[in-house]
Amino acid sequence: MIEKESDKPVNNEKEKITETKELPFELTLRPQKLDEYVGQEKIKKQLRIFLGAAKKRGDSLEHILLYGPPGLGKTTLANIIAKEMNVNIKTTSGPAIERVGDLGSILTNLQDGDVLFIDEIHRLNKSVEEVLYPAMEDHKLDLVVGKGPSAQALQIDLPKFTLIGATTRMGSLTGPLRDRFGVIHRLEFYGEDNIQEIITRNATILNCQITTEGSQKLARSARQTPRIANRLLKRARDWSEVHDNENIDDFVAEKTLDMLDVDEKGLESTDRAFLQLIIEKFKGGPVGIQTIANALSEEVQTIEDVYEPFLMQLGLITRSPRGRIVTELGYEHIKKLNK
Repeated sequence: MIEKESDKPVNNEKEKITETKELPFELTLRPQKLDEYVGQEKIKKQLRIFLGAAKKRGDSLEHILLYGPPGLGKTTLANIIAKEMNVNIKTTSGPAIERVGDLGSILTNLQDGDVLFIDEIHRLNKSVEEVLYPAMEDHKLDLVVGKGPSAQALQIDLPKFTLIGATTRMGSLTGPLRDRFGVIHRLEFYGEDNIQEIITRNATILNCQITTEGSQKLARSARQTPRIANRLLKRARDWSEVHDNENIDDFVAEKTLDMLDVDEKGLESTDRAFLQLIIEKFKGGPVGIQTIANALSEEVQTIEDVYEPFLMQLGLITRSPRGRIVTELGYEHIKKLNK
């Protein structure tokens, strides 16, 4: 049980909890049903079974943990799960829940069957996380009110809810929290065909025409990530409108990528600087991540979460106990760009 000071009122403004209120434009780009969600076929196959079984029993879903690199659709999938179960979803993030009282206010305002989505769940405060354990297992909120001899233990019954946690850093989750999730899914990078399908679908939603060649070029440079694909599509639409092009074709896509300084593999200037730094200053590696971060004036976490996963997915770098190493493919790509 965690101590809560009774003289500290709950500050609802600091909860930063929302019921998935998005701009209508952004909402339309997000798929609303599981059948509309492109890619992640293994996860969708399992979720259909879990969702169907829960509906048949008239019960809520088990707690679900979604992890993987940013931009792959964890938030979208959480909203789809809530819609498929026909329940409300409350959205917050780990850093926003600063105190036990914040979590208590959130949990006591849920209804039976509701989904609570916590993004960046690995960043939960330790005391908050400990209160979450009985809430997940027994649907009880254990609190200690007051201090010293006058302290009183309170146990509040909670509605039966489903917690969906999302994280980009699975290794940062504590074992006790991770073990309390009944369903754990890793979202993988998308194939080029899936990214092209997403671009084509969203081009229709945005009321812009795109050719097969244009969608292919954008898809190849989208870092296998739907969020980036959508960003490239919007910028291509901007370029075509300003230059009075009716279609986003191969030419428009190429000009857009040149404008954004994105190459054919989807590498941006920082990615290329990452590779060139190791090649030119450290003879290809190995070199420590802190040294790389200092040289690039970037945070270590940004490099590990944003840049490295994609570079490793492409096989351009590898990790060793001594640091990062540029592969032969990485050398070839930089050599090709420098011609």
